[in-house]
Amino acid sequence: MSTSRPASEARTGRVLAGVLALAVLALGVVVWLAGWHLGADSAVYRAGALTLLHGDPLYTRDVLTALPDWVRLPFTYTPAAAPLFLPLALVPSGLVWGVIAVLSVVALMVVITVVSSSPGHSSLLGRSRWALPAGTAIALALEPVWKTLFLGQINLILMAFVVLDVLVLSLRGSRWAGVLIGVAAAIKLTPLIFVPHLFFTGRWKDGLRALGTFVGLEAVMFAVIPVDAARFWRDSATDPSRVGSVHWIFNQSLNGLVNRASELASWSLAVAVGVAAVLAVPAVWLVVRLHRRGEDAAALLVTAFYGLLLSPVSWSHHWVWCVPLLTLLVVKARWWAAAAVTALFVSQIVMLVPNGGDTEFGWGLGWSVVGNVYVLAAAGGILGLAARELRLVRRSPQVVTV
Repeated sequence: MSTSRPASEARTGRVLAGVLALAVLALGVVVWLAGWHLGADSAVYRAGALTLLHGDPLYTRDVLTALPDWVRLPFTYTPAAAPLFLPLALVPSGLVWGVIAVLSVVALMVVITVVSSSPGHSSLLGRSRWALPAGTAIALALEPVWKTLFLGQINLILMAFVVLDVLVLSLRGSRWAGVLIGVAAAIKLTPLIFVPHLFFTGRWKDGLRALGTFVGLEAVMFAVIPVDAARFWRDSATDPSRVGSVHWIFNQSLNGLVNRASELASWSLAVAVGVAAVLAVPAVWLVVRLHRRGEDAAALLVTAFYGLLLSPVSWSHHWVWCVPLLTLLVVKARWWAAAAVTALFVSQIVMLVPNGGDTEFGWGLGWSVVGNVYVLAAAGGILGLAARELRLVRRSPQVVTV
């Protein structure tokens, strides 16, 4: 086979993927012109930027005045997120969803490309022109992905920041490594979990750079909007209920599971944190082991899923990390595992369980297992991989690939 054939296949695949991205942009224009109401969260991003420009308070129990009349959501992001959303203020209100959607689809392709080409794995993208567009199309059918797009969320974009930072910039020794994680954390606090990931994997400079970027951006906001910045860190940042009912089924975190089981007992968060602390031991050990033998993509995924379990609120659309997981399983030819992950997230199972109000409190054992399936699958996966790793250590002192 000619050496130019794989390169040609890869170029054709990128063209097909680009056509898919343009189709999403065209859909965004149609949504705008038709006046359809999509992307409630993207409307909040734009409203936060406009509120900052107008000098109005960001963190209030009242609805932001810059929001369209069909959205009634608070601004739950950090103070530094508001200026980072300023480019959206230049976009017509109805077109914001389309802009976020096309950026999210591009981010999805970036993640698939980087993970499938990570060191130690041969990329599938050069073998078939259909690999990238087909992989993207399959990813769009996963519940966290399509829900992210429907809501106009930025989960996919932030995930791409982290993946590029850890698996590209950091591995290349770039002086910019850590910056993208810092920016992502300055928008949503949950990417802060990747700072200790860098520390535990021996990349201290990158971790300090990520932390410095985050602290620097937030410090700037204390100078720009001191009252709002203080209000966020004093009140909003420690109030998970501000983003919604923590016991709702779509909060697929340990905190959500415990709150459902305890019927919102006052000790629920403490128990969830305690369970997470115990789970941190095998998770960190697994991350270090995987990193030391060059499986950085797998190590990153362990941290990502542990972060979803640890966060007080992990809505089901935050679980977009199923995309790089599925990509890695396909690259490693773990077909049964890939099929199981696909079935879990395509099934939309969390959408089918009775929920809302106090319904979760009366589930019983059967519905409780199904209603906490993302949490149980992630915790079981981390414990299962750690147990398997321990067996490998006992069998041989040599490094063995999983």
